[in-house]
Amino acid sequence: MPWPMLLSCPCWNLGGGAGPSFFALPLLVVWPFGREVDDVTGASGCQDGPSQVLCPGTVSPGQACAPVPLTCAPRYTVLFSHGNAVDLGQMSSFYIGLGTRISCNIFSYDYSGYGVSSGRPSEKNLYADIDAAWQALRTRYGISPDSIILYGQSIGTVPTVDLASRYECAAVVLHSPLTSGMRVAFPDTKKTYCFDAFPNIEKVSKITSPVLIIHGTEDEVIDFSHGLALYERCPKAVEPLWVEGAGHNDIELYSQYLERLRRFISQELPSQRA
Repeated sequence: MPWPMLLSCPCWNLGGGAGPSFFALPLLVVWPFGREVDDVTGASGCQDGPSQVLCPGTVSPGQACAPVPLTCAPRYTVLFSHGNAVDLGQMSSFYIGLGTRISCNIFSYDYSGYGVSSGRPSEKNLYADIDAAWQALRTRYGISPDSIILYGQSIGTVPTVDLASRYECAAVVLHSPLTSGMRVAFPDTKKTYCFDAFPNIEKVSKITSPVLIIHGTEDEVIDFSHGLALYERCPKAVEPLWVEGAGHNDIELYSQYLERLRRFISQELPSQRA
């Protein structure tokens, strides 16, 4: 079972009046990988005192929860599907920093077999895990699809593209995406075979929401050509972010990363909705 993490603020009680309790956390946040320290309250603009956290319980029986603080009065909630070699514990500091900087709530989860989640990792379970997270946001927390941004990083783009191809949402962000498993392992692959895992390239054209693709030009894990191919295949793609010189795990360290995300969320999405 996937393990969910809900980042919230004291202004938005997703659990309702009879919902889970709030707990206070320290206000210092490391962003990212220890480069700088910020005050969450100052970054988020909350005026109601210290940031607090909401423990949302579980998205299905047997799942745990991880409380983490966030920003105040957000317009969007980001459903974040993380990369392969991490879990929620390792990502929590990054999530806090990201949420405060783009003024969004962030909801994340661990894939089956990751962290303390039960089950085994598999392509099928990746899709089931994000479905459970999506349904939790929609039914338990009452968040409408036009307020949800799907964000996938690396392997996390696989469940993200799959879900986005089936449901319309506010927007989609694909961070260092792959076209398919075969194309990563065998770069000369030109077609999608029936046994090919993670076929993003066959699903991305079905996405009806705005799609921002982010990729480093020197990505040593998933070649830059994957981001380009998905951009060319995606009819709803907006201006992409190609980070010159960035690899697979350091895009967040470049100033263009936050600048592009902020412009996409605070300027481009509202103008498209007008």
